[in-house]
Amino acid sequence: MAEALQKAREATLDLVEIAPTAVPPVCRIMNFGKFIYQQKKKQQDSKKKQKTTQVKEVKFRPNIDDHDYDFKIKNILKFLAHGDKVKATVQFRGREMARRENGQKVLDRLLVDLAGRAAAESRSEMLGNRLYQILAPVKAHEKPEKPAPQIAKA
Repeated sequence: MAEALQKAREATLDLVEIAPTAVPPVCRIMNFGKFIYQQKKKQQDSKKKQKTTQVKEVKFRPNIDDHDYDFKIKNILKFLAHGDKVKATVQFRGREMARRENGQKVLDRLLVDLAGRAAAESRSEMLGNRLYQILAPVKAHEKPEKPAPQIAKA
């Protein structure tokens, strides 16, 4: 150990203990500051490559007008194209709670209109006075398979 420490001092480097439990302990002569710098750079590069997804919320009412519905659909499509998930919420007020099926119809209509572009991650759930469903963008499929060649019968 003292011999390795002497060699490290001569080379103006650090003596780093790699495996202290090994017999004899494993050490390495290296520039420890440079090593730490490289580790931080690798960690930053891996964070850059990560794709972060957000959950955007779009609120509906059970008796929504067609124009308002279409406007909200366009916003949902923008969010999905960006790669974000969308939480579609139908909010009930007062007596609307007695007609929860109207809210479910809005979410069902939403799924039909977004077919092929969004997929429901789970069933719609009721939480307090809100009915919600989370939609995720549909991943683009790889190249479509070529149909098998047909053999003509004579």
